[in-house]
Amino acid sequence: MRLKQLCFFLLLVTCNLLLAPDGRAVLTIEITQGAETGLPIAVVPFRWEGPGKPPQVVSDIIEADLARSGRFAPIAHKDFFSTPHEDRDVVFKDWRLLKAEALVIGGVKAVAGGKFQVQFRLYGVFKEAQLAGFRYTVGADMLRAAAHQISDVIYEKLTGEAGAFNTRIAYITREDARAGVVYKLQVADADGYGAQTVVRSPEPLLSPAWSPDGKRLAYVSFEDKRAKVYVQNLGDGKRETLAEFKGINGAPAWSPDGKRLALALSKDGNPEIYLVRLDTRELRRLTHDPAIDTEPAWAPDGRSLVFTSDRPGQPQIYRMSADGGEARRLTFEGDYNARASYSADGKLLALVSRHEGRYHVATLRLEDKALQTLTDTALDESPSFAPNGRMILYATEVRGRGVLASVSADGRVRQLLKFEEGDVREPAWSPYNRELQYKE
Repeated sequence: MRLKQLCFFLLLVTCNLLLAPDGRAVLTIEITQGAETGLPIAVVPFRWEGPGKPPQVVSDIIEADLARSGRFAPIAHKDFFSTPHEDRDVVFKDWRLLKAEALVIGGVKAVAGGKFQVQFRLYGVFKEAQLAGFRYTVGADMLRAAAHQISDVIYEKLTGEAGAFNTRIAYITREDARAGVVYKLQVADADGYGAQTVVRSPEPLLSPAWSPDGKRLAYVSFEDKRAKVYVQNLGDGKRETLAEFKGINGAPAWSPDGKRLALALSKDGNPEIYLVRLDTRELRRLTHDPAIDTEPAWAPDGRSLVFTSDRPGQPQIYRMSADGGEARRLTFEGDYNARASYSADGKLLALVSRHEGRYHVATLRLEDKALQTLTDTALDESPSFAPNGRMILYATEVRGRGVLASVSADGRVRQLLKFEEGDVREPAWSPYNRELQYKE
């Protein structure tokens, strides 16, 4: 392997291993930049019917979801003239005076069997009409998911686009424990709450990748002192080894049909892109070049892939057919463009682009190859699109600490997800989870 290639690969690995101790469950979400205009919406605190306090304040979760999207401007509760919970109590002229264009009311009720009944109504204030209204019956552990699903309904009704609140994120943490360093692969709600550990290891974990059905994660583990690619079922915790060849085994990426994974392997001496069938383990080499080819990502239609290569002397993004053939360079602006991922409609790539020694999240519009820088932080990495293509999740560093952050695809909305202690890295946004449907 050429020295230049080795340095390039080590740079990629080093960026992925810059992990500090992970945080506890306490999370702060800070909106650092909002859209100039958001649709004014009033989310009335939901009525609670039950003993003590509710396990989750559903209306607060909904309001936070809508605010974080940048598409809405929730009206302060202190300005409300009233707090209606039923249709008959809504006085539309009061909400027009507050310039609210939409109104959300509802309630949570404790019912038999430890369940909770959640109901809500969405109104168009100027039309004086109900736009949506559903009831959900869920256990306490699913109240947040029900709230996120309500947010998705509201988002879609008012914007015409699918919401992505009822999804999940995966990421890597590192904890400096008494017994030594512990790395964790964790999964949480899209807003960072409800984190659960999928895998823990004394050796580094890298590159989590969601299967298209959201039921499995592929990732890289150094548990045996060398890189291996695993696929793990999130339902029963079972996992299997997918690649453990000599040398590099890394950068797993699922095909849209879930039948194949693209990998970066150096089994033949040089890092190349390979495809492996999950049912037969049939392996096919896709690239053939003396440069380093790594970080593959599938196009939504499954017909092509993009990947990072240092063929021009510095990392740039290339695209080629999933059937093989010639690879064509996509990025020409800047001396470093890497770690690309597709938007759901296949029109944009999110990637890391270096400008004046700083690494930013950017998008590449595939139609005309226009590159737009979205962030102003210095060490951004691992951009991952939300399944609706509106937001991009990534890892960055703020005041010496690694945090997760997100930015809208147009760059107008930014936010940080910061644990009380420690750092997180390597985020990946899940696809839609169609199983979480509680509507009655």
